[in-house]
Amino acid sequence: MTALGGLPGFCSAQEIHAELRRQGERVGLTTVYRHLQVLSERGAVDTIRDESGETLYRQCATTTHHHHLTCRACGRSVEVEGRVVEQWAEKVAAEAGFTAVDHTVELFGLCPEHSA
Repeated sequence: MTALGGLPGFCSAQEIHAELRRQGERVGLTTVYRHLQVLSERGAVDTIRDESGETLYRQCATTTHHHHLTCRACGRSVEVEGRVVEQWAEKVAAEAGFTAVDHTVELFGLCPEHSA
């Protein structure tokens, strides 16, 4: 979905749909949601949930597992390593006898431009 590459940061499906329409694409919002779901399952796009619970999408440069720190004020997002989180998830899973565990961690804060 080339529209994602031209949008800054994480965007909602509605914002992506609006961008596609602006580019002259005749596509329905339901189709956009379906494509985003497939892309997310394939690891081609990153997803996070904002504070209201809405899923946001972003085309990401890396296909390896990573986490994001997102500004609550402007939506700016940076990729962060989470070795401690990874180790904790593996330990908790092993203690419970689980294998092939996946997880999602979403961090929100205020970027330097919006910190008081």
